[in-house]
Amino acid sequence: MLRRLIPTVDVLATNVRPAGMARAGFGYADCAAINPRLIYAAATGFGQDGPHRARPAFDEIIQAASGFADIVGEEQGRPIFVPSLVADKLTGMALAMAILAALVHRASTGEGQLVEVPMLETLTAFIGIDHLGGMAFEPPEGPAGYERLRHRRPVPTKDGWMTLLPYTAAHWRTFFTEAGREELIAELGIEDPVKRNANIERVYAATAEIAQTRTTAEWLALCDRHDIPATAFTRLEDAPEHPHLKAVGMFQLHEHPTEGTIRSTRPPTKFTKTPANVRRLAPRLGEHSRELLVELGYDEAAIRALAEQGAVKLA
Repeated sequence: MLRRLIPTVDVLATNVRPAGMARAGFGYADCAAINPRLIYAAATGFGQDGPHRARPAFDEIIQAASGFADIVGEEQGRPIFVPSLVADKLTGMALAMAILAALVHRASTGEGQLVEVPMLETLTAFIGIDHLGGMAFEPPEGPAGYERLRHRRPVPTKDGWMTLLPYTAAHWRTFFTEAGREELIAELGIEDPVKRNANIERVYAATAEIAQTRTTAEWLALCDRHDIPATAFTRLEDAPEHPHLKAVGMFQLHEHPTEGTIRSTRPPTKFTKTPANVRRLAPRLGEHSRELLVELGYDEAAIRALAEQGAVKLA
């Protein structure tokens, strides 16, 4: 069935380890022989030109190996995993972009190709953009890590917590002036971004101390007046009621044929010519088998035979 399907498609995307695909007879060379225009997109754990190419990989493995967990847990003095499948999802997005780039190349040349997106390399590049730090130079000019990001943390207010993020010199000047602490503007070098970043630990410590003098709502009102970046924290279960997310219809309800009413997020990207929407819900096992097999030319008798053999599942 797969051999019959491959000539009809533009892209084959897989996250099965390459050795396993090759053993099954569906490595890149096998598939390119069937369809030379095929974009063969492989999400791997580790690049296939490196010594770890055969190792299994999961999100936690990649968060650990890339240094991501080390950065997240630095303040606690131990590695900490982000409680989200960040390596998996970033690799998926990188794979989608790579596929689109390969399709553009094929549109102008007619050539298919193998596209490999390794998880470890993808997450390493992701954190390297801002955290190579002094290691970006050879010889190194300082330690790894982006010092300002290392000191970012929520600030306590009189009645809770918020993210308070004055960014420009004007933001900081306004913040300290409105708080009645103008002396800190000169003392912390607020007007000069180089001096301000050199004192960033003291800057954020002062911010946290000052934030406790007012409520979250009072700070948000002040920040809105002066266009200073700030927000309250949203509990995960309250996200559907977030005023902006609710207004833009981010969460939608759908009726699933077996699971009942389900809530999901809509596609966040907006297209003026080809608007995205949820056309089909998460499929039941085998829900689309008959539809796909009919497209490939199988008649009803052949489909029933495949199901009886256990080759396919029919919903």
